[in-house]
Amino acid sequence: MEKEWFVVNTYSGHENKVKEKLLMRAESMGMQDYIFRVIVPEQEETEIKDGVTKKRVKKLFPGYILVEMVMTDEAWYVVRNTPGVTGFIGSSGKGAKPTPLPPQEVDNVLKVMGMSRIDVDKDLKVGTKVKIIGGPFTGMFGTIEEIDSNNQKMVLNVDLFGQETQVEVEFEQVSKA
Repeated sequence: MEKEWFVVNTYSGHENKVKEKLLMRAESMGMQDYIFRVIVPEQEETEIKDGVTKKRVKKLFPGYILVEMVMTDEAWYVVRNTPGVTGFIGSSGKGAKPTPLPPQEVDNVLKVMGMSRIDVDKDLKVGTKVKIIGGPFTGMFGTIEEIDSNNQKMVLNVDLFGQETQVEVEFEQVSKA
């Protein structure tokens, strides 16, 4: 089974507390191999009020968090029974497992936050083989030559008409091969 992203409903205003509790529970119950990242979708906004510029963090989806996990019975149980969690989105209830978010939707939300679905630090390094899933080189395979985390891009060596060529792609345009 592979890791996927799920939307978890929480009490509104308790998203960060639920994130902390869920990560603590995953660690204490030995679920780090099944529950990976927990994200509260938020964006920094600049607000000018009475001539004073203030920066504030605005939640994109109040009452919801994103959880990257492998959907096993045990992982599902840990998330569902975390204090503050009211359920999964995409589940009919009655013990039915939820459906994961499509990768494109995860990419859209994470891009707004300056993040990527691929955890580059853990998943990818120079020399790793990847599949291009977006852009003009879709369907091709390449080997990572450079990673530019600041700009969310990487340089790949791909076989183009029998010749090795370097192409630049964004993080969300690749998946692990």
